[in-house]
Formats: sequence, structure tokens, C-alpha cells
Amino acid sequence: MADYDSYLNRWLAAGVLDEGTARQIRDWEDGQSKPSGLRWQGILALVLGGILLACGVVLFVSAHWDRVSPGGRFTLIMAMVALFHLAGGWVRDHYRGLSTALHAVGTVSTGAAIALVGQIFNIQEHWPAAILLWGIAALAGWILLQDEVQQILTLLLFPAWMLCELVFYSDSSMGRDVGMGRFCFIWGFLFMTRFLSSQRRVAMGVLFSLGAIASIVGFALITTHGLGFWDGTHVDGSAKLFLFTILVSVLLPLLLAIFRPLRSLVPVGASVLFAFLMPMIMVNGSESNNFGGNLLLAFFAIFLIWWGVRIAEKLMVNYGVLAFAGAVLWFYCSSLLDKVGRSLGLIGLGILFLAGGWALEKARRKLVGQIKGREVGA
Repeated sequence: MADYDSYLNRWLAAGVLDEGTARQIRDWEDGQSKPSGLRWQGILALVLGGILLACGVVLFVSAHWDRVSPGGRFTLIMAMVALFHLAGGWVRDHYRGLSTALHAVGTVSTGAAIALVGQIFNIQEHWPAAILLWGIAALAGWILLQDEVQQILTLLLFPAWMLCELVFYSDSSMGRDVGMGRFCFIWGFLFMTRFLSSQRRVAMGVLFSLGAIASIVGFALITTHGLGFWDGTHVDGSAKLFLFTILVSVLLPLLLAIFRPLRSLVPVGASVLFAFLMPMIMVNGSESNNFGGNLLLAFFAIFLIWWGVRIAEKLMVNYGVLAFAGAVLWFYCSSLLDKVGRSLGLIGLGILFLAGGWALEKARRKLVGQIKGREVGA
């Protein structure tokens, strides 16, 4: 416990502990050796140092690229990747944080190396395959190092490869944007729910944050375009592309969510249903369809709040509250704001933010309090 004294004072004030017990706890804690883990300053220095190191290497290579022979270019690229990983392995037993940062830079450099090797030897271009190779390299790093950063890179690169393949083969298709939106929306919910309550806190935080961003981007795409990828008629008659879309956007996320059915399968299944219903409702962008989309988003947000309370996950409750606030704001801006004057519209928007924000925050605190009460009772 980072600051046990403040907790002891709270427990003494509440009558949970007596003075003698508190004194014994303080004496025992004071006699323990302090952990030598990284504090936030060290973590920030490692993250920024890794980013700056990678940027410096890229600038150095680009500045001398034209003056190096093809053989020298290939040697330079291989040496760059090997140097970072060898340095990470060398310091791993003495400074695990620095080792993690160096291996991360090495894996990121691998992506640049794959692209540059293809350019050097004029290999036939299919850019999604380069991302697949990059993902395989990250997977090897994850298997060998059991590292959270390598895990994050692996879990991001393989979906990125599938999305790039989808974009590449549906380049001239009418339903490309909706297909991309469904992919981002469903995979976003998989990332948010699949790793909830994981012991790997860094991976959980990064994947939840990126999943939330991906779901918002996916929602924007599926609400601003037509049906697409619904019956195969908007993908230039390509049955293979349609089946690939269903496989990577629906079946694979559901299969991965099955391994955590109580926390992930139900919300991912609900996101699949939402991602297919919303474009059908929003197909022509009329006011009645906007209202239907508002209603569907509101129901989906309420479901997320209910599910977050059910599984005792505050992050899902908070996200569901934000989604409900977005549904209310969307309804106001699309259905009411253009029917009143500019001044009245701004006044109403201010009232909506103040009163609605207060009500939602009050409800959110109540729900989170229920979750905390259940955790204490357990």
C-alpha cells in the first residue's frame, strides 16, 4: 500500500481499528524494505526516451539514405533492429523497465525495416502483408519476453492487418466505410471488455482506451453512410469479400470473446447487433431516422450501464453514461437545435450541459457506489 498511514487514519476515525492495532501495523510497515519499483517519473522518462530514440534513428537513417548503397541500406536496417533487441536483452536482468523500452523500440523499428527492405529490393507491393509480418514479429516478442508492451503491439497489429486487407480489397466498393465502421466498433468493444480486471494493468488501460476511441470512430462511420456489407450487393458482387468481412468483423471477435463469456461475450454480441441495425436505420439520413438512431444509441448505452453494474465494472458504467450523454446531445443537435433561434439554441444547450451533466453525474456516482458496496460485501 503506497500510503498506508492515510488509510489507517480513516479506519481509526471510523472505529474499524483501535490505536494498538494501528500502531502494530505502522511498526510492521516501517520495518519492511521499501519496494524499488518505478514511479511515474521513471515510467514517463522511459516512454519519452523510447519515442525520442526511435524518432532520432528514423531521422538519421533518412538523412543518409540516398548516400548508402543497397547492400549498406540492408545492413543498416538489420543492425538497427538487432541493436535495440540485443541492448534490451543485455540490461534485462538489471533494469527491466529500460529493457522493455528498448525491446519496444526494436519491435517498432521492425515495421520500418520491413517496409524499407521491400523498397530496397523492389518487392511487389501489397502493403497489408507488411503489417502482417510486423504483427508476427511482435507476436514472437510477446512469446519470448512475456512483455506487456509486446502484447499490446501484437493485439493492435493483427486487427490492423485485417482492417488493411478489408480496405485494400474494398477500395472501390460502396459499402467500404460502413464495413470499416463495423470492424472498428466491434473490435473496440472486444478490446474494452476482453481484458477487464486483468492483472496486466498497463495492457488493460491501453487497450480499453484505444477500444473506446475505435468504437467512437466506428460509430461515426456506420451512422453517416448507407447499408453496405449487409447483403453483399454493395461490394461489387464479391462474395469472398463479403465472407471475409463477416469473418473478421463478426465471427472472430465473438470467438475471442467466448473465452470470457461473463464479461466480454454479451457486450460484444450486443455491439454486433448494434453495428448492423444502425446503418439500416440511418440509411437515408431523414429526421425520423435520426430519431431512430438516437433511440437505438440510448438503449445501447442503458444496456452498457446495466451490464457494467451487473459485472461490477466501473469503466463500463462510465463509458455507458458517456454514451447516453452522447445520445441526448445528438438528439438535441439533430432534432431541436435547428428549430429554434441561435440564441435560444445556445441557451438550451447550456441548460442541457448543466442540468443534464449534473443528473448524469449524480446517477453515475450512485451506480458506482452500488458497485463499491458489492465489492466491500464480497
